[in-house]
Amino acid sequence: MSGPLEGVRVVELAGLGPGPFCGMLLSDMGAEVIRVTRPDTAPDPYEVAGRGRRSIAVNLKDPRGAEVVLRLAERADAVYEGYRPGVAERLGIGPDACRARNPRLVYGRMTGWGQDGPLAGTAGHDIDYISVAGALHPIGPAGAPPPPPLNLVGDFGGGGMLLAFGLVAGVLSARATGTGQVVDAAMTDGSALLTAMMHGRMAAGRWTPDREANILDGAAPFYTTYTCADGRYIAVGAIEPQFTAELLDGLGVAADDPDRAVWYDQAAWPRLRDRVAAIFATRSRDEWAAVFAGSDACVAPVLSLAEAPVHPHNAARGTFVTQDGVVQPAAAPRFSATPGAPGGPPRAPGQDTDAVLADHGFTAAEVAGLRGASVVC
Repeated sequence: MSGPLEGVRVVELAGLGPGPFCGMLLSDMGAEVIRVTRPDTAPDPYEVAGRGRRSIAVNLKDPRGAEVVLRLAERADAVYEGYRPGVAERLGIGPDACRARNPRLVYGRMTGWGQDGPLAGTAGHDIDYISVAGALHPIGPAGAPPPPPLNLVGDFGGGGMLLAFGLVAGVLSARATGTGQVVDAAMTDGSALLTAMMHGRMAAGRWTPDREANILDGAAPFYTTYTCADGRYIAVGAIEPQFTAELLDGLGVAADDPDRAVWYDQAAWPRLRDRVAAIFATRSRDEWAAVFAGSDACVAPVLSLAEAPVHPHNAARGTFVTQDGVVQPAAAPRFSATPGAPGGPPRAPGQDTDAVLADHGFTAAEVAGLRGASVVC
């Protein structure tokens, strides 16, 4: 593969959610990522986040399996895992063991709560991590429980993407200094990091803890979603006055209408939202999209996962690709000189065991012995 990370070798101790997403990001950008899976892992040709890397199946509960991972680590720039704190150490493949073989190694650790703290040893999922990080509370309508924003904030934005950034930063440091280090990527930390702007606005007195009372949480008539005549939705983000003017023109609000004068008066927002909602309810989503097409009103149709790939803008940019019949996001961001690209479809667990071991100096007799003992498959 080619890309800005070509020449970087990463060992992924395969897990769920943010770990595979991290590996996909690195692989898309040209890194050689080797997935170490359990021998009993079922193949999943629809695991988009598993694309683009070779797979080796290893029994990590066998000390000989741990030795296989340590030998892979000897030739890697980075290793990462998503176990609970202490599990990798018990398996004999923790950061000390790996870095004893390769002092330049960057060892990434992906957890929900982090490697220490009162919650470090407890279970959790995305919704728990973003709750404690303060990232869930501001989302949703007032007077109702905050809705889960899928698992985009904790698992992916505050988790896998944060770990990928940490690993790349660690590898750059190791190449400059000759010494690797451990990267502790916690989804609570990453989710909290995503709220940086809100904390700044709160300190300045421009953000309240109440929901539907702030400029970006659906309170403002110019930054929210509306239901159209066909039951589908339109998104409005006309924050600045020049964008608001185009929005109101498109909605048919007269230039001398007194509501234009109170558009940014927060006390008037509930009434103004109701008025705009009534207007949007008169036409279908696609009719409104056509009204605002090409304008600076900052209006967009709310597309489903099925609709997004065929939207003209996404189609023109190739934002989505189809691989073995599976529609999926293309590699991002885009590089002018060393573009990344999605690798091949997910490999079956253990599909590349022999080739990977050979690349790492294992003899044919060693591989045969490991297979015969069910250490690898």
